[in-house]
Amino acid sequence: MSLRFHWFLPTYGDSRNLMAGGHGSSMSGDRPATLKYLNQIGAAAETNGFEAVLTPTGQWCEDAWLTTAMMIDATETLKFLVALRPGLMSPTLAAQMAATFQWQSQGRLLLNVVTGGESAEQRTYGDFHDKEQRYARCGEFLDVIRRLWANTGPVTFSGEHVQVENAVLGRFPDPVPPIFFGGSSPAAGTVAAQFADAYLTWGEPPAAVATKIDWIRGLAQAQGRTLDYGIRLHVISRDTAEQAWAEAGRLLGALDPETVATAQRNLARSESEGQRRMLELHGGGSSYTGSGDARALEISPNLWTGVGLVRGGAGTALVGSHEEVAERIAEYAAVGCDHFILSGYPHLEETYQFGEGVRPVLERRGLLTPRALDGSQVVRTPFISGDPAPAGAS
Repeated sequence: MSLRFHWFLPTYGDSRNLMAGGHGSSMSGDRPATLKYLNQIGAAAETNGFEAVLTPTGQWCEDAWLTTAMMIDATETLKFLVALRPGLMSPTLAAQMAATFQWQSQGRLLLNVVTGGESAEQRTYGDFHDKEQRYARCGEFLDVIRRLWANTGPVTFSGEHVQVENAVLGRFPDPVPPIFFGGSSPAAGTVAAQFADAYLTWGEPPAAVATKIDWIRGLAQAQGRTLDYGIRLHVISRDTAEQAWAEAGRLLGALDPETVATAQRNLARSESEGQRRMLELHGGGSSYTGSGDARALEISPNLWTGVGLVRGGAGTALVGSHEEVAERIAEYAAVGCDHFILSGYPHLEETYQFGEGVRPVLERRGLLTPRALDGSQVVRTPFISGDPAPAGAS
């Protein structure tokens, strides 16, 4: 087997320390997200064998489509897992943009569909749907996109939230970009089972991830579909476990207790079921006392919740020696994870910690295809879902 590894593009800025905010709250780093710096991260990810970089979406970061489009010429094989929010554009336009991106990048687009978990942020974009309505609209949006990409003729669709008439594309994406999708609510599961190619979860203990994967797998099987599964984690990997936990302690010790308290109050208002699960892992920051005792926030072997004290969204990190981090990755692979979307602080330097430390261990274990002898990225076959193509519409 060969697992699929992706890195993260911090389009809100970067830092050597943990940054508060995200997912509806302002967020910025002391390394600005200039195109020059993001290109450095892209080059580092490509050098260290990552297949793609995930870009976020929201008011707290730069636009994902524009940023990644500007990075195409600065990379050669790196793919871009671009976040897009249904409801902020028409499905026909989104399908057209994806086709253009695939053509100009020679097939290096992946899509991460983000329904939008915070109503307050959605309203700033003019979207006044509630959470359940957003998921219903997302399903209709993806239905139209899938039908357009199936290239079976003009698409007419009249749903509760989405309507198009005789929609066509002048160009079809080749290959069709895979759709990554996350969400922990029942409504999210329904949409994922019908339209996603890969289901994503934030980092929880392996047993909890296994339960979530089993849930989605059952829903997908009822639709006659087979999905890939992925996990979003931060990572602090060093030559020794002591060095890794010392770095986690440094990150933790740099946090101001008031910053943690403010972040937790903001995150507690989130409508996201996934965010609620993240907060449960560390008790809403109740165990944080302002000290650098990182191991107090280890909730299962090498799984650390310190990031989630201040950061919205993915709030857990794998912390340990390169061998330990590889072992935990193997455990997640054993419960069904195919894709690993990783990040670290700062994102530039941490690509090398993983690429030079953990990757060789995974290669020795047969979990990762070795890179070519010249160090270049191994050419992968396009992501191809085993699902039947959606039926055309009249």
